[in-house]
Amino acid sequence: MKTTDYSDIRRITRAMMIREEEAVYHARSHGALSKRRERPRLIDLFCGAGGMTLGFTKLCGHCFEPVWANDNNRYAVETYNANFGGHCVGGDIIDILDDDGIEIPQADVCIGGPPCQGFSLLNKKRDGDPRKQLWRPFMNVVNRSGACIFVMENVPQLLRTFEHGEIVEAAQQMGFTTVDAVLCAADYGVPQTRKRAFILGCNFKDPASVFPPKRTHFPPKMKLSHAFSEEMDNYVSNPGVWRTVRDAISDLDEPDGTEVRNVASPYDLHFGRTPTELSKKRYSAIPREGMNRFDLQRRAPKLMPPCWIRKTKGGTDLFGRLWWDRPAFTIRTEFYKPEKGRYLHPVQHRPITHREAARFQSFPDDFRFTGTKIEIARQIGNAVPPLLAARVADAVFSLWLARPT
Repeated sequence: MKTTDYSDIRRITRAMMIREEEAVYHARSHGALSKRRERPRLIDLFCGAGGMTLGFTKLCGHCFEPVWANDNNRYAVETYNANFGGHCVGGDIIDILDDDGIEIPQADVCIGGPPCQGFSLLNKKRDGDPRKQLWRPFMNVVNRSGACIFVMENVPQLLRTFEHGEIVEAAQQMGFTTVDAVLCAADYGVPQTRKRAFILGCNFKDPASVFPPKRTHFPPKMKLSHAFSEEMDNYVSNPGVWRTVRDAISDLDEPDGTEVRNVASPYDLHFGRTPTELSKKRYSAIPREGMNRFDLQRRAPKLMPPCWIRKTKGGTDLFGRLWWDRPAFTIRTEFYKPEKGRYLHPVQHRPITHREAARFQSFPDDFRFTGTKIEIARQIGNAVPPLLAARVADAVFSLWLARPT
């Protein structure tokens, strides 16, 4: 039986007195945070399945206490409550804030990701999209809850918009100093190269002192022995190598069935599809990892749909196979459709499963998803990777330790 090294725990706890986010990271990694009696109160808006909350709570080694949450999707609300308790309220946040019968509880930290479709490059009709303004009720909740720190998450394109300037200005008028950054999930232990923008605001200290958090993992092409000291300043001590598709899913057997199954995880969500004969031929025509629709057109042009033939540029990841020894690409809500992205298994002739997608997002196998398989896919694809959220939480906790008393 492994014994607890209390001298190591005491050393880490003393390091936390420095209130540096890296010290918080190492303390969390050694289990020194989850049992703290003093727990910052947390609100999660537009919470989805709860990927952000997961990163901020004991399931990822943190000590934040979730006290209220909201989402407009009832399946996501059910999933959130199944994992974190019954405090997630369903419904439109604007209607909720207009209801005098609903009280927003006091909190220390408010996190969340207002729907990103209004800012996404995938939305071709972005002008005038009302979803761009959902940051306003978010800031309303920050104000009503008395939170001293907030984290707003969105697509990287947000930081180049007029609305970003509005968010920063509104936060300043409320007494918050903000800092923002685009973070790559792979740099923080997630087996996926997803990039997300974060705006961190604090009303008692400049959050730039702790954000963006130092990276915990580095790309395999980067040689630490040859790295400049300035470059290594962006990493924690003893960082790991990017986690890969192989790391995440190589232990799984081949999928069984085509529906969510009443079996123990991880195989409850490890099911396949019923592809057409044409789809099967397409899968077989590009058997090597890393291949994509252009390889399909070169090797089997008769199997190509006319729309792909006409599209001669872009979309190199469409109908693409993953590489075993690289992280997955961005997992979206329709990852089970290979025509939507690089979602084919590295060697098996099939798209990735719900379980594989959840692992690429860094959800633990014991996290409970509820709803239909389409709704579960939407919850997985829309989530902030919990391990990425946990590193953001390290920075937030470091700030919280420095609050005036």
